[in-house]
Amino acid sequence: MLLRWLVGGALVYLLVVALAWAFQERLLYLPHMGREHVGTPADRGLAWAAVTLKTEDGLTLDAWWLPHDSPRASLLFLHGNAGNISHRLDSLMQFHRLGLSVLILDYRGYGRSEGRPSEAGLAMDARAGWRWLREEAGQAPDDVVLFGRSLGAAVAAELAAGLAAEKQAPRAVILESSFRSVPALAQRVYPFLPARWLARFSHDTETHVRGITAPLLVIHSRDDEIIPFAEGQAVYQSARQPKRLLEIRGGHNTGFRDSEPDYSAGIDAFLREAPGLERPRE
Repeated sequence: MLLRWLVGGALVYLLVVALAWAFQERLLYLPHMGREHVGTPADRGLAWAAVTLKTEDGLTLDAWWLPHDSPRASLLFLHGNAGNISHRLDSLMQFHRLGLSVLILDYRGYGRSEGRPSEAGLAMDARAGWRWLREEAGQAPDDVVLFGRSLGAAVAAELAAGLAAEKQAPRAVILESSFRSVPALAQRVYPFLPARWLARFSHDTETHVRGITAPLLVIHSRDDEIIPFAEGQAVYQSARQPKRLLEIRGGHNTGFRDSEPDYSAGIDAFLREAPGLERPRE
């Protein structure tokens, strides 16, 4: 009887491991959680234009361009793993108040963008946004700030490191609610599974951040219930100078709102320290 229980338990565990390996893409990328747009920047009184981006592998991505009348820089906004660009209206308003023009895009498979998400694909999507800012909006590398939140922080870190290697680093980089890597976070979230070895995705923020040469701001909440504060600390500690850590409060998806006005004041102070971004424009 005991042997049958042990064998049965082992089979159940192996089934759970197999399911975790097979369906991890659906656990990491959640484009189905809100594909329909819930509004536009016009709902917040912001000027905007719909933009179509083309990726290196021929996909069409949906994006919004929100120009500022007197911008201190342009910000490339790379969002998290769920929802679409229309769910980031509060953030778009915050960045507008900070004097930033913003290009926000939906990754492949998200919102109205074509394709299916993948690690290599998201990297190409971020490149498409950077390329549009350079070629269509006429922005020099020094005119651009990269911003990534949650999964987007990993995408932004990879883009920033690659640009640094190509000697075209952005003016500054902001990583919010970042994790060290998918394997490391998965092992923390699922300690009962060999998650580190099961992971088929990397998104290795901790490694990519070492290659960033632009001034870096890492933002994280001690109340984050999804990505622990220690993950953001590890990313910060791995980065080279110049860097700054902004501790906020509130949940993973609400910290940027819960921490106002400290959140925006912290970003503004960081931008003031970056050469060429010292003075906000009204």
